[in-house]
Amino acid sequence: MRALERASKFAGDTFAIWVLLLAALGFLFPGGFVWIAPYIPLLLGVIMFGMGMTLSVADFKAVFKQPKKVLIGVLAQFTIMPLLAYVLSVALQLPPEIAVGVILVGCCPGGTASNVMTYLAKGNTALSVAITSVSTLIAPFLTPALTLLFASKWLPVSAGDLFLSIVTIVLVPIFLGLAAKMLFKKQVEKGAKALPLVSVVAIVAIVAAVVAGSKERLVETAFLIFLVVILHNLLGLAIGYFLAKLLKLDEADQRAISIEVGMQNSGLGAALATIHFSPLAAVPSAIFSVFHNLSGPLLATYWSKKGLNKKTEDVHVTDKPVT
Repeated sequence: MRALERASKFAGDTFAIWVLLLAALGFLFPGGFVWIAPYIPLLLGVIMFGMGMTLSVADFKAVFKQPKKVLIGVLAQFTIMPLLAYVLSVALQLPPEIAVGVILVGCCPGGTASNVMTYLAKGNTALSVAITSVSTLIAPFLTPALTLLFASKWLPVSAGDLFLSIVTIVLVPIFLGLAAKMLFKKQVEKGAKALPLVSVVAIVAIVAAVVAGSKERLVETAFLIFLVVILHNLLGLAIGYFLAKLLKLDEADQRAISIEVGMQNSGLGAALATIHFSPLAAVPSAIFSVFHNLSGPLLATYWSKKGLNKKTEDVHVTDKPVT
């Protein structure tokens, strides 16, 4: 069990490297990874099941302890990134499938990696977990509605089909994970140490499959996709931070909201794009997964070295990392 725990920790600590490596392999040897594409929803469901097993009552208590901050974070999540995606798609005159892919990942909730990055950045980890949990639970309603609003300019969007997909591959696995934790608490607590390893394997498999499935079109549009994804992520991080600052939240809260806004559930974006649009539409999500797992740790490292002022440090000293 300890060997598995060490392997899991190593996989989590080197996540960005594995994403980059598998993306490269998917591009160079597409035949070895395209077979994974039909299993992308299942892989995401496994990740969400793991998320459900890590949730606790304490995570939701934070919603009631700091409702204003959670509301700000959730609203920022579902306004800044969709609007940025739309503006960038129009400004850069993106092809329809790429535009829809960028907008789709922008309309997704925050990813669980944001919780770890917030902890490393000395941000308000409890707030980060609360925002991720709430945004994920309401995603079946807001993600389809926002995708319909912003993406239908380029391609037909069925909000109803998107809703059913999100319920199936996000909400159902999360609630099954919660049920498993309630029924088999001791076993789940022991197995939870391996969850980072399972999540890493699932995400890198999704990225490799998406890249492999769209290699030819990716060659034609790679620069454009990388440009829009980098701008989307960095602007999201910056605007989230300065919005929280403008609303006079403390430094730890500003960091949490910045990271929550900037780090999307790109696995969900890739799954939805693959199911409802095309492999090319899934590429922005795959590239987003690569880039935000580079920008997030870099920003977290910078903030961790910068530290917090004494008053803010005292308030958030009890924050613990989320696994």
